[in-house]
Amino acid sequence: MKTLSWFLLVILLLTPAMHTLATGQKANQFTTTDQIKMKIAKLGVGDKAKATITTRDGLKTKGYVYSAGDEDFVMRDSRSAASATIRYADVTKVETSKGFSAIGKAFTIVVITTGATLAGIYFSITANER
Repeated sequence: MKTLSWFLLVILLLTPAMHTLATGQKANQFTTTDQIKMKIAKLGVGDKAKATITTRDGLKTKGYVYSAGDEDFVMRDSRSAASATIRYADVTKVETSKGFSAIGKAFTIVVITTGATLAGIYFSITANER
């Protein structure tokens, strides 16, 4: 009975977090061409403008934005210096590697809070059994 209670408690505490993570990922999958242009413009150009670009056909290109135009931009691989011209309309996702994303931060906070809550409940139960 005690194990079942713990299991239900964990499920109750983690369900909202998983729901939040799932809805956050769905929202990022559908972006317009203008949003992609703004993300690339925000990154800038040069070797500090690192990103991973996912296109509609599932191809991922990792590197930095070498140049950006009205209809397309050029990604260059840092190691091999190979360039790829990518149309904004073909891009589905732009991922930057500048620390944790908002989802990553939220997940970390939820995990720490859940762990602290479970530890507090566990120690309260064991203290009352003595």
